[in-house]
Amino acid sequence: MKKSAFQLVVLLTLGVSCLQFQSCKEEQRVIKPVVIEFKKEAELVLKNANDSIIKKLDIEIADDEYKTQTGLMYRDQMGELQGMLFVFPDEDFRSFYMKNTNIPLDIIYIDADKKIVSFQKNAQPNNETSLPSNAPAKYVLEINAGLADEWQLEVGDKMEYIKVE
Repeated sequence: MKKSAFQLVVLLTLGVSCLQFQSCKEEQRVIKPVVIEFKKEAELVLKNANDSIIKKLDIEIADDEYKTQTGLMYRDQMGELQGMLFVFPDEDFRSFYMKNTNIPLDIIYIDADKKIVSFQKNAQPNNETSLPSNAPAKYVLEINAGLADEWQLEVGDKMEYIKVE
């Protein structure tokens, strides 16, 4: 009996030591935030009605269900000459919201002829209010808030984009 009691005490001591070590090990873990890097997938050119270039942008393209659903969510910044272009299979009334989107945006609705049909300017971060288009759109361009006014974009202006390899 003395031998098994001694073994039990040793096992319990080792078990407690292991738990304490594990506990200390867990306290030292550092959780780093996930940073989603911008990935240039295309170049987009905005032109006015006279075909004069307004601005050239590097863009990411959201053209599948996952990318369309996540968009610019969880990002903390975007460069001034960067944006995201959503490409839909058809032209229809669209509505976006800012759930889990941490940066204010201008949302630009563009029809199948690649002409701007409406805006939702200065969409506020993390706001789940619906931000609809005023006309059917096949494309939606998201840029940093305030740039649509700064660049003097208007309904009827056009866009073109070319994918990069």
